[in-house]
Amino acid sequence: MEPLLVFGGFILLAIVFRLIAGGLDGGRVEQYVRARGWELVDRRWRPFGPGWFGEKDSRIYQIVYRDREGNLHQAHVKTSMLSGVYLTNDHLIQIKFPSAPLPPSDLAEENRRLRQRIQELEKNPTPPG
Repeated sequence: MEPLLVFGGFILLAIVFRLIAGGLDGGRVEQYVRARGWELVDRRWRPFGPGWFGEKDSRIYQIVYRDREGNLHQAHVKTSMLSGVYLTNDHLIQIKFPSAPLPPSDLAEENRRLRQRIQELEKNPTPPG
C-alpha cells in the first residue's frame, strides 16, 4: 500500500508543478506580447506544437493576438522559466481594413500636399548615394 501512496504523491506533485509552471508561462507570454504593443486574445497549451520533439524543458502554446494596426495573428510560442519566449509560425488570420474612407476634403488636401512635394523634389533633386 505504501508504494502506491508514494506513486500517487509523485503524480500529485507533478500536476501541481505543471499548474504552477502554466501560470508563470501565462504571465511571461502576456508580458512578451504587451511589450510589443500587441493585445493577447487567446492562449492555449499545445504540448505537441511545432518543435515539441526532443524538447525537455520548454512548453508550447498557440496564441492569438492583435497587433498595433488591429490585424489578428495566430502563432506558436515556446517558453520556459530560463529561456524566455520564442514566437514561431506567426501568420495573419484577419486583416483590419480602414473603417471608413477619407472624406473628399481630406483627400483633396492630401493631393495638394503631395503635388507640392513633387514640385519641390523636381526643383531640387538630391544626388544619388
